[in-house]
Amino acid sequence: MRDAVVVGAGPNGLTAAVELARRGFSVELFEALDTIGGGARTEELTLPGFRHDPCSAAHPLGINSPAFRAMPLDRYGLEWLHSELPMAHPFPDGTAAVLARSVAETASSLGPRDAGAYRRLVEPFVPKWDRLSEDFLGLGSALNGGLPRDLVGLARFGLTGLQPASWVSRRFRDEKARGLFAGLAAHVIAPTSTFATAGISLVFALAGHARGWPVARGGSQSVSDALAAYLRDLGGVIHTGVEVKRLDELPPARAYVFDTSPTALARIAGLGHAYSGFRYGPSLFKIDYALDGPVPWTSEEARRATTVHVAPTAGVVDDAMRRAVAGRDPDRPFLISVQPGIVDPTRAPEGKQTFWVYGHVPNGWEGDATDVVERQLERFAPGFRDLVLARATAGPPQLAARNANYVGGDIACGAASGLQLLLRPRLARVPYATAHPAVYLCSSATPPGPGVHGMSGHHAARAVWRRLRASAPR
Repeated sequence: MRDAVVVGAGPNGLTAAVELARRGFSVELFEALDTIGGGARTEELTLPGFRHDPCSAAHPLGINSPAFRAMPLDRYGLEWLHSELPMAHPFPDGTAAVLARSVAETASSLGPRDAGAYRRLVEPFVPKWDRLSEDFLGLGSALNGGLPRDLVGLARFGLTGLQPASWVSRRFRDEKARGLFAGLAAHVIAPTSTFATAGISLVFALAGHARGWPVARGGSQSVSDALAAYLRDLGGVIHTGVEVKRLDELPPARAYVFDTSPTALARIAGLGHAYSGFRYGPSLFKIDYALDGPVPWTSEEARRATTVHVAPTAGVVDDAMRRAVAGRDPDRPFLISVQPGIVDPTRAPEGKQTFWVYGHVPNGWEGDATDVVERQLERFAPGFRDLVLARATAGPPQLAARNANYVGGDIACGAASGLQLLLRPRLARVPYATAHPAVYLCSSATPPGPGVHGMSGHHAARAVWRRLRASAPR
């Protein structure tokens, strides 16, 4: 009889397994694919020697994760690499707004009319970021019976953060600041008029000011490999290539923890229509490139940032999100791109580069957005297509085939809009628990939601160990 069996070796499943093993519980983990990692993997998708991240690539939430920071992952090979600028948002005239480690440098890039407004928006929270990040990423602590570390600071953050990003953008007068703020909000894959998207913008901005938006040396697989190596040292056992279809296929255990979509959990555990009201959101069209050299951005700042947002205006960002949510084909996409090779020479042969970019498309969309993506890139990096040695494209069907959690290609494992942004996967006192007393959910479908930070796994593990301790013989 094991203490816990975990299903799914994504960042949250691995984190849940580690947290339980650290507390002396016996843990066994099962992964359907032949490799671990889920959304944090690295593969040669194009040409030999070009190492690409099929899903996540830059990790502002990973380096700021309270769960990861409490683990000795550096001893297991995880090394964060930082570019000069965490993120740049170029404009067609060759200028750019930037997210720098310095609030002053960021504010200066927005122009004199908006520099003061940006400082007033973020500076009150910068000194409190460590406590706020634990409260924000630690949302599940409150749901598990804990208390915020900084109740006053969290309340003040909420007064702004619970507003739509489009409302808070009215504080700015020019397009640079509005574009930067809208691009940050769009990481949640929802229109900027959506409830609480201002909080998403603030979290990504503050994360950049506090610790940057790094990439992992060697690729995102390094995050997963470090977690797995730590788990094995703690006595945990990992099985790959084992697809679990029914709960009774697993070894007997006191608790079962699933890093899966809610619908998959319901099917495997026999929970019927427990999550029938859960909504899945828009998807992406992602392209991984092998390039003959660096991306020829017209913006000098974009050439110095690992992450680059591409859209000429905040209106284009919002329109791209609305089209994806409404089920319409992409027209002028908002692009999120990562160029890890500017700080990590292990990603490609000498003199070459890997490049990662996606635009937003409807859930389940089966079209080809290669041309609209590359036309948008050419506006900001003329001659980009001339550098392409090979490309690997993935729309919603391919994303879902790579990762069963991405239902319809939804990499967030559930629409992160409306009340479902906070109340995931359904309204419940402990969202990680299910109708089955021994079965728990720990995927990105639970608070605090999507991202490679492991906090959903951390909080689910907390709920599990509270139950295991309560039921232990005295």
